[in-house]
Amino acid sequence: MATDDALTVAVRVKPGSARARVGGRHDGPHGPALVVAVNAPAVDGRATEAARRALAGALGVRPAAVSLRAGAASRDKLFTVAGRAPELTEALRRLRDGAAG
Repeated sequence: MATDDALTVAVRVKPGSARARVGGRHDGPHGPALVVAVNAPAVDGRATEAARRALAGALGVRPAAVSLRAGAASRDKLFTVAGRAPELTEALRRLRDGAAG
């Protein structure tokens, strides 16, 4: 879901992963979600914060541009990303669906 200056991104977080990575698709409760694997454990919001920063890096925005909208205590989360929605939507599609650009 997008407006001109923000995009809502469904994310499936995999905490405690051996290697951090952003990419892949998970069909979750919020629809097709981007998979974000992080090293941080699912303790005290550490995995959520790591996922927020990883998502920002993968989309090429400042971490401050990404905020948690829903799912603080769940692996399935919704983040709001501030920025130009058309560019963000294309970057998200490449990451989630593996389309070459």
